[in-house]
Amino acid sequence: MTAAYHWLFVPLTLGLALVMAVMETLFLVRKDEFWKKAAKFWMKIFAVNFAVGIATGIILEFEFGTNWSNYSWFVGDMFGAPLAIEGILAFFMEATFFAVMFFGWEKVSPRFHLTSTWLTGIGATISAYWILVANGWMQNPVGTTFNPDTVRSEMASASAFWEVVSNPVAVSKFFHSVTSGWVTGGVFVVGVSAWYLLRGRQKQFARKSMLIGSIMGLVGSVAVMLSGDASGVHAAEFQPMKLAAAEGLEDGGRGVAFTVVPGIRIPKMLSFLATHDFNGFVPGINDILQGYTDGEGNVIPSVADKMTMGRTALDALAEYRELRESDPEAAAAARGILEANVRYMGYGHLEKPEDVVPPVGVVFWAFRLMVGLGMLLALVLLLCFWFARKGKIGDKRWLLWAAIVCIPLVYICGQSGWIVAEVGRQPWTIQGLLPVNVAISSLSAGAVKTTFFVFLAVFALFLVIEIRIMLGAIRKGPEIEPETL
Repeated sequence: MTAAYHWLFVPLTLGLALVMAVMETLFLVRKDEFWKKAAKFWMKIFAVNFAVGIATGIILEFEFGTNWSNYSWFVGDMFGAPLAIEGILAFFMEATFFAVMFFGWEKVSPRFHLTSTWLTGIGATISAYWILVANGWMQNPVGTTFNPDTVRSEMASASAFWEVVSNPVAVSKFFHSVTSGWVTGGVFVVGVSAWYLLRGRQKQFARKSMLIGSIMGLVGSVAVMLSGDASGVHAAEFQPMKLAAAEGLEDGGRGVAFTVVPGIRIPKMLSFLATHDFNGFVPGINDILQGYTDGEGNVIPSVADKMTMGRTALDALAEYRELRESDPEAAAAARGILEANVRYMGYGHLEKPEDVVPPVGVVFWAFRLMVGLGMLLALVLLLCFWFARKGKIGDKRWLLWAAIVCIPLVYICGQSGWIVAEVGRQPWTIQGLLPVNVAISSLSAGAVKTTFFVFLAVFALFLVIEIRIMLGAIRKGPEIEPETL
């Protein structure tokens, strides 16, 4: 709930940061006060959203200690590094230049102010990168070594750090998330502009904002599709069960069809999306459970076999820690057994093989909702751009209403994407390494229920306040003189 709520604010922050930076750049280049006042208007919306996003993000990080203390102990040496860099580098950067950007219009030179505006957006983007490095590592844990002496997953060298930073899952997730923020910002700007046009207010501001918003949204839509394609390939390689659940694929094979909706299938398309080969091999849920041979001839053990090897690793770990002081030779033998089976250690905590199957129905429909809404949003943005460019957008009331409706739809689309990403990797907090039942803190059900409903009430209050402030700013409109309307 906390992560989903936090993601209400992040994409709009990333999108509006680009909108206001572009508008302020046009002001500096064209020496036209219109663009300065337009940038100031969107900056107000950005500021409100930015503030609430910070508050919810801080709570989310605290939960790693309160709710996920075993997780934090196990991967703290690794997981803490990108989050610390995000706080020290990116967050301080965006927070510092945000102050100059928001309060410094008449206090610094126009060029320095423009630099501050761009650096605020760049800082927010860098912040997203380091957070997604941490999240990407949870999806594909690379660059770390399990240390049986500390019972922690640690980075052993500088090269391991760079392996974590350049994790392909993190890179594709970063581009997918940031460009989806551009889509969110573009849809938001287009929708607000459509409201002004329906009310017959601020027509010049609305048309020009709509052009910038639709262009940014369309560029973001194309980038989201490209990065989504990369994410699909990475899911097939590193998280095949997530891909199988998203497709509802029980039995895989070569040349597997893609299910648009139940009853409508595109031949061989899933194989192409997963492997870029129409005849590529894609495992299904049953294949993963029972074991299979992949497209390159590698034999993948069954989940039951992985559980057996995982329990062997856990027993060897316990034996090593018990004997390392009293019997170094026996301890060394136990460590050898541990190292031979450590890659499957997480499976040793599972109760039955079926535990590795996520909620298929949830992931299946969330994926289709994400893709379907993404295509609808791109179509509306394209039509808004076309008619705004032709000067005919004011006559298309149906399209203006559609643009307004797209504002909640873009949030549903983004939330659906994160449901696929996070619910689709269950039961793992760290893919194949640490299941949820081991990662959590020792909390009573009552404590969890109490804090859940307290946060639910506080978050609901935050959201109501933010929406009221933003609606008030939108109703007031930009401070643009009547003669420029």
